[in-house]
Amino acid sequence: MPSVRETLEGYVAGRVKAERVVEAVAAAYYGGKKEGSLRPLMEVIERAHPGVVELSGTPDKPGFGVRLAERPFPKEYEAAFRAAVQAVLGGSVQDVGSSVSRPGLLSRLYSAVRRLFTASA
Repeated sequence: MPSVRETLEGYVAGRVKAERVVEAVAAAYYGGKKEGSLRPLMEVIERAHPGVVELSGTPDKPGFGVRLAERPFPKEYEAAFRAAVQAVLGGSVQDVGSSVSRPGLLSRLYSAVRRLFTASA
């Protein structure tokens, strides 16, 4: 299984689809690798593709599994997503943060509550 960085590089080169990048980044992010470098990508993913991942309970650590929802990545967010991937690969995370608007308080609260109920199912 390729690393997240290899998947990102494949996406920039045109060999990997956005859905595969979303899956790899979400699995790494929710799997415990909450690196600051993945946060800009997760902001774009959460804004463009709400409900992209489903969390399910597992007996293993960290206690939940990540499963990709079977939906295509919205085309209108491809440019922002590609810019975020290129910034993460280039190391200029601040540039991405300024161009990506953060979700509002209600949106973040809704997402958190939804994750809680989805994880316990």
